[in-house]
Amino acid sequence: MASDISNIIKSEIATTLESLLSLTSNVESVLLLKEDELKGTQCIKIGTSFEFASNTSMWNFYIPTTTATQFEYLMLGGATDLKESIDDEITDAVKEIVSTISGSIVTSINAQSFDDISGVKFTLGDSTIVNCEDIVDKTQSYKFVFKLNEDDYVVIIEFDSNIIKFLSSISGKNKTDEDSSTATTSKEVTGAGSILNSLLGEESVDNLRLLFDIKMKLSVRLGTKVCLLRDVISWDIGEIIELTQMTNEPLDILVNGVVIGKGEAVIVDGKFGVKIKSIGVKKVN
Repeated sequence: MASDISNIIKSEIATTLESLLSLTSNVESVLLLKEDELKGTQCIKIGTSFEFASNTSMWNFYIPTTTATQFEYLMLGGATDLKESIDDEITDAVKEIVSTISGSIVTSINAQSFDDISGVKFTLGDSTIVNCEDIVDKTQSYKFVFKLNEDDYVVIIEFDSNIIKFLSSISGKNKTDEDSSTATTSKEVTGAGSILNSLLGEESVDNLRLLFDIKMKLSVRLGTKVCLLRDVISWDIGEIIELTQMTNEPLDILVNGVVIGKGEAVIVDGKFGVKIKSIGVKKVN
């Protein structure tokens, strides 16, 4: 079975948006785009080419107007009015976000050292304004739904056939789906109930061991701050940037961009470390 990069894509979208927009972000669902779902809506289309091994995969990012205008508004720290339509400034902001998302995805994939998808590079293409309903291949276009300021927003990615086999958690497709002789087995594997039964069965320990060698990126967030572009340009060596995090507040501990706990900074053998104060539902009494 091909490696699955679905969670990497979801995680890097959430992490990038959280970093650039200074708001907590999480991909809540990934759904196959429905026919005429975005009828009458404009999108910014940005094609991105991903090269790996001897293959090239073309992804088209579609950012609907409501999402695009919110992106630019938040990147400017809310210092301007929220626009109602797409303009050049919004397009530039969206291109920067898509470029950062693509770079983060590539870095995370390469860090995993997958046997069948590694040494990935990306090239950002041109941006155009199109009607969202004109997305060519809706059978391989997925709607990533995330929340900002308590409202749901959408990023659409149109994948091609060269990458879809590496997105089994998103698409439900994998190598066994391509072999008609094992179609029944594939349906049993992808069923949520069957997966749960498998984990609770006699082979659960062996199945879980398969996950132990998966590499996860651990990071600790010291703090964040929303800055205007004009302020960033004026910075010089020696500048002190005040963050929103208080010195006595616990630090966020993230795994693959997802907050999983809180901790405090410590020194271990001359290196920075983090002491876990809470993780999941467990907390220090």
